[in-house]
Amino acid sequence: MTILAFEFSSNLRSVALARGGVVSAEATESGGYRVTNAFGLVEKALAEANIRREEIEAIAVGLGPGSYTGIRSAIALAQGWQLAHGVKLLGMSSAECLAAQAQAEQIFGRVNVVIDAQRHEFYLAQWEISIGDRKEISPLKIATAGEIEERKAAGEICVGPEAARILFPRAAMLARLASGRMDFVAGEKLEPVYLRETTFVKAPKQAQSY
Repeated sequence: MTILAFEFSSNLRSVALARGGVVSAEATESGGYRVTNAFGLVEKALAEANIRREEIEAIAVGLGPGSYTGIRSAIALAQGWQLAHGVKLLGMSSAECLAAQAQAEQIFGRVNVVIDAQRHEFYLAQWEISIGDRKEISPLKIATAGEIEERKAAGEICVGPEAARILFPRAAMLARLASGRMDFVAGEKLEPVYLRETTFVKAPKQAQSY
């Protein structure tokens, strides 16, 4: 299966192509959390892999957590592609992608995946990683900056875009992970990973003028 992957959840945005689990191209962009050239990244990856748009069979999207704007941009791009070309869609955890990145870089043991959640808080998950296995042992939660500092002070391994050991989720890894999955979803089912409750503030009623 020919898979196009979008990973826009961090400061390093990337698009990758894989066929049969083998990555043939990856294009990246950095500098701020807002995606500025998503279509340019897609075109660059397609050209590098020498693959036409019509050959794409599935799209994998990193759902975060991370940059809400970036994730929404990736989802919108995938939804539009499905409408235009009828491709299959996969939504995948960017935290799992980070754990896989850590494994690929031979970071073994109990590993904390740390992602900035703003408001002096972080998304935190803990994984047990070895050369042949990777298992989540504590699911994603919101943690305070103090808790992250305590874990670092205790000598625990922390990886992520803003962690002590800087690591970014990459579209190339997302494409590899997607190659072994079949849990495709409709475009409207793709939603960012966002652990906080959504709150709405009602705007005050404006005074009428006569």
